[in-house]
Amino acid sequence: MTEDAWGLRTRILHHGAETDPHTGAAAVPVYQVSTFAQADPVTLGRYEYARGENPTREALEHAIARLEGGAVGVAFASGMAAISSVLLLFRTGDHLIVAEDVYGGTYRAVTTIFRQWGLESTFVDTSDPGNIAAAIRPETRGIFVETPSNPILKITDLAAVSAIACERKLLSIVDNTFMTPYLQRPIENGFDIVVHSATKFLGGHSDLIAGLVVTRDADLGERLKFIQRAFGAILGPQDAFLVSRGIKTLGARMEAQQANAEKIARWLTGAPRIRKVYYPTLNGHAGREVHLRQSSGGGAVISFELPDGPSAHRFMRSVRLPLLAVSLGGVESILSYPATMSHGSMPREERLARGITDGLVRLSVGLEEPEDLIRDLERALDS
Repeated sequence: MTEDAWGLRTRILHHGAETDPHTGAAAVPVYQVSTFAQADPVTLGRYEYARGENPTREALEHAIARLEGGAVGVAFASGMAAISSVLLLFRTGDHLIVAEDVYGGTYRAVTTIFRQWGLESTFVDTSDPGNIAAAIRPETRGIFVETPSNPILKITDLAAVSAIACERKLLSIVDNTFMTPYLQRPIENGFDIVVHSATKFLGGHSDLIAGLVVTRDADLGERLKFIQRAFGAILGPQDAFLVSRGIKTLGARMEAQQANAEKIARWLTGAPRIRKVYYPTLNGHAGREVHLRQSSGGGAVISFELPDGPSAHRFMRSVRLPLLAVSLGGVESILSYPATMSHGSMPREERLARGITDGLVRLSVGLEEPEDLIRDLERALDS
């Protein structure tokens, strides 16, 4: 049996770079070095200087490329370092179509740094592929989407977007942080680039900051590696080791956290004072059928809306089990307030236009007993 015939949970553990080739160690160790001794001044070895290559980081890059089904993986110092480096593939004067409800950090980078640099952008509702086609200009060079989106979990049809990109010779980019390759593999739907905040579910333990990119094409991957070497936004070996370790339990964690999220999402739909629940596999969720066609579950993130800001503030101050914190994807449940956290950098009028109200709360469901989480949420709502 070839590696390609193995199931995903097997490939998570057996991807070809899971052991140290030099010692046989069961995990590639932390190569905490800046430089590598050379036998010859002219013909240099595989490793020269750690900004270029590091064995610990290289093992992680190999693993994520295999899991996403791409040609090249690149590990960055953060999710935003990964996204910003991908945006550096474009030139001044290029135009980018971006999903209107992307992560707030992506919105900030696109509308400030890259706009000043000369990269034009148009934000559209990518849940309707027709909006993408209508926004294409002669200078358009790429499409950037998230699905499900952060934080109201809008669904974008990956196959439809990649078909538009292919027809118009545009670069297709997707942020796959919420789903991970365990639940969704956009390259199989024709996407050119997949980005991750590996800080979230891939690392899985709220103990690191990291970003990952996978390219479908090897030449595109080498272009991205050149950008990384030039700007130096590399992932350090200790964090690379931790992400690799986190990925080993990705399947087990995602299965359990997703099952918990589904129970809680169903409970929330009947809970008092909850105006709306966003979860991709709930009946009535816009794009549910598309999501089920391109993903193998709803994931572990739920967003829900309370009547107003003060109600949401009282609720969040009353919970006991979830962390009230920025971020998501840890083994512990994390409750976030998009208005001041993930989308705090977005102007209020822009945020409200995207449906990110003052009453919106985002819950990343962890590994706690779901009944305990439900009781805690119920108590907080009653307060």
